[in-house]
Amino acid sequence: MNFYQFLTILNARKKIAIFAFLVTVTTTVVVSLILPKTYESYTSLVVNYTGTDPVTGMVTMMAPSYMATQVDVINSRNVALKVVDELNLHINPAYLELYSEATEGQGDIRNWIAGLIQRSLNVIPSLQGGIITIGYEANDPSFAALMANTFANSYIDTNLELKIAPSVRTADWFRKRVESVRNDLMEAQNKLSIYQAEKGIISADKRLDVENTRLSQMSQRLVQLQSELLSLESKRNEVNFDDLEGSNNESISDPILQQLKSSLVRSEVKRNEMKQRVSKNHPDYLAVNSEVASIKRKLKKQLKLAVTRMDTKISVTKKDIEKTKLSIDLQKATLLQINKDRNVFDVLARDVEDTKQILSLTNQRLSQIELAGASKEGNVSVLTPAVAPLEPSKPKIIINTILSVILGGIIAIGLALLLELTNRKVRTTNDILTGTDLPVLGEIKYSKV
Repeated sequence: MNFYQFLTILNARKKIAIFAFLVTVTTTVVVSLILPKTYESYTSLVVNYTGTDPVTGMVTMMAPSYMATQVDVINSRNVALKVVDELNLHINPAYLELYSEATEGQGDIRNWIAGLIQRSLNVIPSLQGGIITIGYEANDPSFAALMANTFANSYIDTNLELKIAPSVRTADWFRKRVESVRNDLMEAQNKLSIYQAEKGIISADKRLDVENTRLSQMSQRLVQLQSELLSLESKRNEVNFDDLEGSNNESISDPILQQLKSSLVRSEVKRNEMKQRVSKNHPDYLAVNSEVASIKRKLKKQLKLAVTRMDTKISVTKKDIEKTKLSIDLQKATLLQINKDRNVFDVLARDVEDTKQILSLTNQRLSQIELAGASKEGNVSVLTPAVAPLEPSKPKIIINTILSVILGGIIAIGLALLLELTNRKVRTTNDILTGTDLPVLGEIKYSKV
C-alpha cells in the first residue's frame, strides 16, 4: 500500500473515521469534566547530609543512599500512623464509615487508615542535593495542604527520634558503664586503703628515704668500726715486751704507761751518769739500778694491762662490727620488703588513678551523649510549607483533550484500515494491477458534469 492508496482509503472511510475520532475526543472531555477534581499540595524539606556518631562524637558525611532511605522513612507505616494520631483520623466519621464499609469493622483501624492515606502520598527526592518534596492528593485543597504539612512534621519527628534513639541507647550503656567503673574505683580504693593499713604505709617515698638514710648511717658506722679495728689490731701487733722503751709502744695511749716510760728514761740516764762516777757495787748505783728494774717491772705490768684493754676493745669492736653487719643485712631486707610493698602500693595506686581517669572520661562522654539525646533539633527542616492549591491537579482537561485527539486519530485510522481489510474494494488503478494480472486499457476520469 502506497501513500496514495492510504489517503484514498481514509477518504472513502472518512465518515466512520470522523465518527470514531469525535466519539473518542468527546468521551474523554466529558469524562474529564465529570470526574471529581483532585488537588495536590506540596511541601519541600531540606535534609542535612552530615551526621554525628553517638559513640565517638565525630561528624561524618552520610552515605549516598541516605536520601533514598529518607524517602522510605517518609513512606513508612510509622510516619503514616503519626499522621493518623496527629489528625485523629481514626475517630473521623468519614474515615470510620469508609473503614466499616471496607473491612466490616475487622482489623486495626489506625493501620487501615495509615495504609489508605499512604496511597495518596507522593514523595519526590531531588536528583542532586538534599531537597525532598512531599505531595498529597485530596478532593479538598485545604485537606491536601494539611496532610502534606502533617506528613512533613511527622517525618521530622520520626527522623529526630531515629537520630536520638542511638544516643539514648548509648547513654543507657554508658550509665551502666559509669556505675560499673565507679564500683571498680571504690574497690580499688578499698584495696589500697587496706594494704596501707596492713603495711603501715603513710608515704611510700618518705618511708623509703628514711630507711635509705638509716642504711647509709649503718654503712658509715661499719666503715668506722672496721677502721677502728684495723687501727687497734695494728697497734696490738706493734707491742713489744722486750723493748719497753721502743717506738712501737708509743702508739698505746696510756698516761700511766707514758709516765712510767718517762721515769724509766730518767732513771736510766741517772744510772748511766752514776756508772761513770762510781763502781757497780756502789750503794748509790745499786739503788739506782734497783729503781730502774722496778720501773721496768711496773712498765711491763702496765703494758700488759694496756694490751689486755686493747684486746678487750678489739673484741668489743669485732662484736660491734658483726652486729652492724647483721643490722645492715636486716636493713637491706627491710628495704627490699619496702620496695616490694612499694611496688604493690604503686600498682594499687595506679589502678586507682587509671580507674579515676576512666571514670572521668566515661562521665564526660556520657554528658556529651545525654546532651545529644536531649537535642530537639534534627537534620531536617521545612523549606516551603504546603498551601491549599487554587487549581486542581486532576483531571487535566487540556492534556486529556490533547491525548484524546492523538488517541482518536489513531483509533480512526485503525478503524478505517480494519474496515477496508474486511471489505476490500477497487478504488485506484493500482488496486486492479495489484489484485489481477489483467492489463489496464484505459482510465475514465470521474467528473461531476
